Amino acid sequence: MSDCCCSPKEATGFQSAACRACQSHGQPVDELTIKALLTEQALRRFEPGSYRFCSDAFCDVVYFSEGGTIFTKPDVRVPIWQKEPPGLRMVCYCFDETESAIARELRDAGVSHAVDRVRAHIAAHRCACEVRNPRGACCLGDVIAAVNRAQAR
Repeated sequence: MSDCCCSPKEATGFQSAACRACQSHGQPVDELTIKALLTEQALRRFEPGSYRFCSDAFCDVVYFSEGGTIFTKPDVRVPIWQKEPPGLRMVCYCFDETESAIARELRDAGVSHAVDRVRAHIAAHRCACEVRNPRGACCLGDVIAAVNRAQAR
């Protein structure tokens, strides 16, 4: 997506590794993202290395490394939207766009401007997805998908 705030992470290191709990192949995520979002207790267990984000909704693992380090939902300071029940999830961690707010806006106004708001913040260079979003990536695609899901209901 050309108007995203950060470029996707390149798959480096352990491309064939999978989450030990669910066998999903996660997306690469920068160490900075992980360190910014871990609880104090979990951060004490952090070891440098190549990490991946596990987005499987039924898996408790959030981050895993080639070296075997894992961090689960309780190790992370924020709810992981991919692992939360639909309807109340945080979609944009920088600007507090939630599924419930999008649905309310659609119900009250007939249209949601969540995508436009996020795009405006991106254009103004205000987002910090690399440290606020647990995936460490731009949320614009997630916001678009959330609006589309809410409109389909």
